[in-house]
Amino acid sequence: MYVYEKAPAKINLSLDVLYKRDDGYHEVEMVMTTIDLADRLTLQLLEEDRIIIESESRFVPNDDRNLAYRAAKLVKDTYNLKAGVRIFIDKNIPVAAGLAGGSSDAAAVLRGVNRLWGLGLDLEELAVLGSSIGSDVSFCVYGGTAIATGRGEQIRELPAPPSCWVVLAKPEIGVSTATVYKKYNGEKAVHPDTEQMIEALEQQDFRRLCDNVGNVLESVTLELHPEVRQIKEQMAQAGADAVLMSGSGPTVFSLARQETRAHRIFNSLKGFCDEVYLVRMLGYRPNT
Repeated sequence: MYVYEKAPAKINLSLDVLYKRDDGYHEVEMVMTTIDLADRLTLQLLEEDRIIIESESRFVPNDDRNLAYRAAKLVKDTYNLKAGVRIFIDKNIPVAAGLAGGSSDAAAVLRGVNRLWGLGLDLEELAVLGSSIGSDVSFCVYGGTAIATGRGEQIRELPAPPSCWVVLAKPEIGVSTATVYKKYNGEKAVHPDTEQMIEALEQQDFRRLCDNVGNVLESVTLELHPEVRQIKEQMAQAGADAVLMSGSGPTVFSLARQETRAHRIFNSLKGFCDEVYLVRMLGYRPNT
């Protein structure tokens, strides 16, 4: 028996860090939406009691360093299952890019083994499970567009953004999320207006949405990695309607309402950056 799951990437339309909590995590307020860049997972039911991770990408670990592995093991341990699964990950989302690729894979595994092993759990139950794996997993279980609060595990659905093109560019560097948070200074940060972003989505106001994109972690990563700033400037010069770093970086995305402008931004980055993608917003929950 086989089950197939799509694991879309996400971008942050806004990301705010409110304060550091007593448990060591940061209280966040993030408006996120899914885009049409996705990993594809094939899950095969195994008779033996084991978890096998396979991928043609050399960047995908096949043990508990992989969030997809952890997701399958979490379900097995939580429900005391002796079932097994082989998971093949067709990797399209850049690794360590601020696009929640690993988290989305984990969410896809949660949805997939739920079907494969006939558990009958709803998305809310899967999202609660996912919150113990990583901060973005709960959002990725649902997909679509949402505001995530707490440490990222409290999810409230929002309207999908107005239709537009998204150009993504990832420089050849890795960014440590832990390092970025460590260097983050809340007193100096310019905080995005989350309520304005939510209202822009509710009113389907593309211009207002573009005017209110913001990410408090961006200034930290820009200081650590000047090449991220160069990509931002290149996108802006090419005519992007909005430009922002996603997550803790290093991927930068631009929004463009017009397809011709999106292609101009995309073409301006070829040669400037190896990993460049031109995709559409998804923005809606696939399971609703």
